[in-house]
Amino acid sequence: MSLVLSGRELAAQIRAETAERAAELTAAGRQPRLAVVTATADQASAWYVRSLSRAAAKAGIACDVTDLIPAEPDRPGSPEATLEGIRVALIALSENPLIHGIVLQTPLPGGARLAELAGLIDPAKDVDGANPVSLGRLMTGLPAFAPATAAAVLALLDHYEVAPGGRRAVVVGRSALVGKPVAQLLLARDATVTVCHSRTVDLAAVTSTAEVLVVAAGRAGLVGVGFVAPGAVVVDVGTNSTADGGLAGDVDPAVAEVAEALSPVPGGVGPVTTALLLRHVVSAAASPSPS
Repeated sequence: MSLVLSGRELAAQIRAETAERAAELTAAGRQPRLAVVTATADQASAWYVRSLSRAAAKAGIACDVTDLIPAEPDRPGSPEATLEGIRVALIALSENPLIHGIVLQTPLPGGARLAELAGLIDPAKDVDGANPVSLGRLMTGLPAFAPATAAAVLALLDHYEVAPGGRRAVVVGRSALVGKPVAQLLLARDATVTVCHSRTVDLAAVTSTAEVLVVAAGRAGLVGVGFVAPGAVVVDVGTNSTADGGLAGDVDPAVAEVAEALSPVPGGVGPVTTALLLRHVVSAAASPSPS
């Protein structure tokens, strides 16, 4: 069996440090405050927001959830916020001096573009690195908040002393909040990076070349044993809802039979993501610019 890359110990360490810094800021009259904007009734998203709110409270960080979902939608189907409502909320929160961090929770309503809406978030408050300005600064090596999930992947590798430098890394997924920033962070650590996606021909042939494999495709069980080289380090970023209300990763748990190390779902990247997001909020509260 492979090493289990649990994120719980690392997350606890980050939360303790964050709570200490938050207490210091609060004592100085500047309690860190996070605003989360929700625009659809997605169950997985609602679960994450509840988890984030609880974690923020434990860390001494105020967390305001701006729920834009209409109580009585005028159209059939799942209720969704309007694009104008999201824009107005993001602009108001960006201008509010009491708010230090803003997260626009996905998924978004049909027709909404994350890059366009996230562009309304003040980069100094963009604690999940969704604003194209933040992503551009990250790519060019300038100070910016990295998307928390992408940063969590690197933090998890660091915690288990897996150095990406000089290794062949493959990232499955090219989203702006996970796949692309993970690839950029790995490049910054001197890994040789290949990015795969839904149109990659013979995905298994590519992923099986990886010494470090990061899977963030959003498809439960996509990567099986035949996709992984013996001795590879595999980080599963997937969080897919199951019929019984649980979570499943993008990687088949049987991969543990061949990999040197595998992160679990839940309990791997997820706890570290939440902890880092809250650390970003405290950093934003301590300084008007990302750090």
